[in-house]
Amino acid sequence: MFERFGRAIFRRRWWVLGLAGAFLTFGGLWGTQIFGLVGAGGFDDPASESSRALDRAETTLGRTGNDLVVLYRSPGRTVDDPVYRQAVTNALDALPRDVVTRTITYWATNSPALVSHDRRSTYAVLTLAGDEQQRIEGLEDIEGMLAAPGLRTQVGGITAVSRDIRERVGSDIARAEIISTPVLLVLLVIVFGGVAAASLPLAIGGLAILGAFTALRGLSYAMDVSVFSVNLVTILGLGLAIDYGLFMVGRFREEIARGLDVEDAVARTMATAGHTVAVSGVTVAVSLAALLIFPMGFLRSMGFGGLSAVVVAMLAALTVLPALLGVLGPRVNALSVPGLRRASRPASSTGGEEHGFWYRLAHSIMRRPVRYALGVLAVLLLAGAPFLRVEFGGIDPRALPAGTESRVVSEISDREFVQNSQLPIEAIVTAPDPAGLERYVAAVQGIDGVSTAAVTARSGDVSRVTVNYEGDPISAQARDLVSRIRDIPAPPGGQVLVGGFTAELADQLHSTARLLPWMALIIVGATFILLFLAFGSVVLPIKAIVMNVLSLGASFGALVLIFQDGHLSGLLDFTSTGTLEATQPILVLAIVFGLSTDYEVFLMSRIREAYDRTGDNTTAVAVGLQRSGRIITSAAILILVVIGLFSTSGITFIKLIGVAMIIAILVDATVVRALLVPATMRLLGNLNWWAPTPLRRFYVRHGLHEAQDPSPPALPPPPAPARARSN
Repeated sequence: MFERFGRAIFRRRWWVLGLAGAFLTFGGLWGTQIFGLVGAGGFDDPASESSRALDRAETTLGRTGNDLVVLYRSPGRTVDDPVYRQAVTNALDALPRDVVTRTITYWATNSPALVSHDRRSTYAVLTLAGDEQQRIEGLEDIEGMLAAPGLRTQVGGITAVSRDIRERVGSDIARAEIISTPVLLVLLVIVFGGVAAASLPLAIGGLAILGAFTALRGLSYAMDVSVFSVNLVTILGLGLAIDYGLFMVGRFREEIARGLDVEDAVARTMATAGHTVAVSGVTVAVSLAALLIFPMGFLRSMGFGGLSAVVVAMLAALTVLPALLGVLGPRVNALSVPGLRRASRPASSTGGEEHGFWYRLAHSIMRRPVRYALGVLAVLLLAGAPFLRVEFGGIDPRALPAGTESRVVSEISDREFVQNSQLPIEAIVTAPDPAGLERYVAAVQGIDGVSTAAVTARSGDVSRVTVNYEGDPISAQARDLVSRIRDIPAPPGGQVLVGGFTAELADQLHSTARLLPWMALIIVGATFILLFLAFGSVVLPIKAIVMNVLSLGASFGALVLIFQDGHLSGLLDFTSTGTLEATQPILVLAIVFGLSTDYEVFLMSRIREAYDRTGDNTTAVAVGLQRSGRIITSAAILILVVIGLFSTSGITFIKLIGVAMIIAILVDATVVRALLVPATMRLLGNLNWWAPTPLRRFYVRHGLHEAQDPSPPALPPPPAPARARSN
């Protein structure tokens, strides 16, 4: 099938390239406008109690969001000075009512929470009109009007944080792309030895990114799209396009070197490397699609965005890339760089170069498989051990770089004012009897850890009870406080819904824990089925899943040490909160599991080719590692460059995702694929290719067979090692 498809693409190559050019233009003009349509929220479960509390409050009490927190400070006056009061109230009274729907100040409420301990600072809480995008636009309109004469003015709050995150993500992406493109081109030239071949993966990468941006913009009409999905599609689109481009271009150059004409070389490349790319792309896509079972908009938009990037990168590699190869033909080796061409030429399939580094390494490992397997396994388990003490938390303004104004306002508020006054626990109480409401408030006030509990708004029989407390709002202690408040019985004939930032986090963690096993089942089940259909073995898929889990474990263990414990926080320039935001490991799980399977498919496809020719497991592993080792290593280095530049983001959890991917890919492409896989395949022997007879018959009829490699037989296996050296 892939061979016929390759010939069809070759014969219509100019049509394919024309359509790709039109799509590229459309994506550049329309798709890139996604940057103005994304938001920074989406971490809550819409069906949770905290979400229902928010809906009930907005319906009955009106929207009272802390969209803007405007901090005022005087070096010499206190809030009791009439001049101080006049300066602030005059500035706030001048704000347009169609932008600011509600303003809360100390002088209107006499709330001590709005005054600093030294009484020289106060903050006003502003509620803005419209949705998130309209509120950000409203902030831009009024920001210059907030200053009060004689006072220092700083702006924070949810909308300011969202605006700052959006702007930082946009600037980080622009900076990373400006730096990464020339760096990647230089590295690709080194890998391929020439400019023409090196430019092809980058071309596919650009198409994948713009295609994913276009898909995200279309998605924005149906759901809220997270600003962080833009980072993900850029990393995945460029990274996978480079992976697929390396594999396809490398195989095409091998076929040209064999003496095939251009059409046959394209067809042969599609029948082998194209088949592998398709299997890999579908496997990665399924891993990311598993994110769609979560109700949180953040994970869903990440899933849709990542899925778009993978699908576009795969389709571009299977259509546009063979069309480009068909146009270039032998000129794919044009613009060679002296000194690099020979070192980077594709390995011959006919003999001599099979004794290269990777071939010798594989045989060295397979002479001592037990030592290598146990040693690597011990290292990986030790690296993953810190994850056993992980503490999950949420996102707060500390995710922004230190010194960002909205983060500074949050820090000053917690340090100089009543702690958590901006992020209280809120109970929305329906109580027909006022006495029942009073008893409920008294019961909340009596809970250990509660500073104050008071009714702060009322409409009919619905009231808002605001609960202040000491401690970090993302901590386990704060979430336990939410649970204890929820355990208090509602007033007779009434109802209580507990919400607020900490309650949203508690509900998010509950939803995540409930759905995570189903996500794992989807990923593991789909990976098993796809790898069985690709290779006809039930052992190889199980081995691949175990290897992926080990790579992930090492990565997650490092996340605890770095981001939870704060090691390397100075070097990486972030502030540790003592927790890991819960959705990030889930996202890393989906991405890394897919990418690890990607490398597994690349390696196993070459091993399977050699095994089908020789029937010798040991030789097949050595030949397969020799033919794919350089490509996998090059792909890993290139994607590490992409991820490395994006991991310098000023947003902590984007940095976390980048660091996690770097560690997982380094571990996977080195100790797992290069050491542990050959060792385990040597120990398993021909059992690697075993499947029950009914499944074997199913594979023969319906499997995703790759075309046979017509090259001459590989080198014969070396003599069997002496028994004394088998461990």
